[in-house]
Amino acid sequence: MTPRPASAPVGTVTRGTTNPNRLRRMDRWIAAAHGAELRRAADPLAVDLGYGAAPWTALELLHRLRTAAPRTRVAGVEIDPARVASARPYEREGLVFLRGGFEIPVPGSPVLVRAANVLRQYDEGEVAGVWRRLCARLAPADQAAGSRGGLLVEGTCDEIGRRHVWVALGPEGPRTVTFATRLGSLDRPSDLAERLPKALIHRNVPGEPVHAFLRDFDRAWAAAAPYASYGARQRWIRAVRDLTADWPVTDGPARWRQGEVTVRWGALAPRGW
Repeated sequence: MTPRPASAPVGTVTRGTTNPNRLRRMDRWIAAAHGAELRRAADPLAVDLGYGAAPWTALELLHRLRTAAPRTRVAGVEIDPARVASARPYEREGLVFLRGGFEIPVPGSPVLVRAANVLRQYDEGEVAGVWRRLCARLAPADQAAGSRGGLLVEGTCDEIGRRHVWVALGPEGPRTVTFATRLGSLDRPSDLAERLPKALIHRNVPGEPVHAFLRDFDRAWAAAAPYASYGARQRWIRAVRDLTADWPVTDGPARWRQGEVTVRWGALAPRGW
């Protein structure tokens, strides 16, 4: 892969914390939700933006996406040149590492950009601008071909990937918010609030939609307590099913069984967004 002409990378160096399998929940969701888009693309390029101090997440992304779309290629992009240099010995067929930032220094338009734990250190007011910049780099929609275009997945998780919340965006902007967790570690759904992405984490206060959603989710979880005797998965499924009466949940039981629920962005968007 030949990178785009050199320019100053846009962004700042992150902490770089990474662990093997940290992003497995996000990766599996991407493969399920976006696999068809990757399969139909002429050039199914995915970008692991800000992969951190070790290359594990990019290697794992390649492996997981290829289970859904075997022609997928991955470019790991990091702003820190030392991290890029240390990752390059891990390059292989379909995987390269490049220095860059939000400008995404790859040729063409990626079908996927994953930015996990990247915007956490930025100010809330910077998020919309970063989103617009990244969405402008995505492969465009093609209605004639049945394509919705590329996907940006931006979110935050804990250090070992038990709790994760991400926003999925297309070329037109934000689409959905997904909450994902290891159900055995969950006391109540609002525990996920600590992993809300930057656009939402400071909005978990009364009067904001995301606060109301987590409040209703906790109530549904409490009402579903009798299902706990069948396991946390059955309790989660019941609670999410009850949520669908008042919230625009976009997925179904097959994803709920994974400890996930996806809601339309418009229902959770911050006031005045």
